[in-house]
Amino acid sequence: MTYAYLSVGSFLLVMLIWEGFCRLGFIEPIFLPAPSLILLRALKMADQGTLFVHVLASARRVMVGFLLSSLIAIPFGIFLGSSRFFKAVFDPLISLLRPLPSMSWIPISLLWLGITETQKYSIVFMGSFAPSLLYIIEATRNIDPILIRAAQNLGASRWDVMREVILPGAMPQIIAGLKVMLGIAWTCIISAELVAAEEGLGFLIMNAKEYFQTDTIFLGMLLISLTVIIIDVTFRMIEGKILPWTRN
Repeated sequence: MTYAYLSVGSFLLVMLIWEGFCRLGFIEPIFLPAPSLILLRALKMADQGTLFVHVLASARRVMVGFLLSSLIAIPFGIFLGSSRFFKAVFDPLISLLRPLPSMSWIPISLLWLGITETQKYSIVFMGSFAPSLLYIIEATRNIDPILIRAAQNLGASRWDVMREVILPGAMPQIIAGLKVMLGIAWTCIISAELVAAEEGLGFLIMNAKEYFQTDTIFLGMLLISLTVIIIDVTFRMIEGKILPWTRN
């Protein structure tokens, strides 16, 4: 609890220093608005009903694309991590997809799907699938082979080994990797919304840039961080339920 107070205190100190420098005129609002101005902009947008529209639009796109990616990457990654033969078969394709950033998928996704919600989901999916797959493959391959052989010697079937040894052993590393990929998924959707969207935090930031509304730009950036923090806390709660033995 002491560390929590320390974190809150350091954050408030930074905000006070930031506010003080702005109020004393050391920083022009057009370049860096005071926290109070950002808060006023947030309250105004919330009163207009537009604030949560943008937040929910981006959060929905991230979660749909990310969950679809995870639902396919987890079983496929465990399968490839458990089989050297099939990993060798799919390695060239994975190596081709892995270096491609989310921005590179935007032109072709617009051509195929147009400016639609499906296009936004596809950007998150393609931007997070290959890296997630690699995390899961490595997590599966890092299982101690002695544990697998011990289970087999005790008469465990292939399915029993998968359920009782590989999944519990790999799951902590898989979840840690997915939490990293969740941040990348947000990068994907912001990139997509900066290019082609009519709502969402990326659209909010880009539209504010056109009108030199620096307070709105910073508000959009802050909302991205806050949304990721909320989702991360939710992720930790789910992790605590699924993997109770990992609690500190």
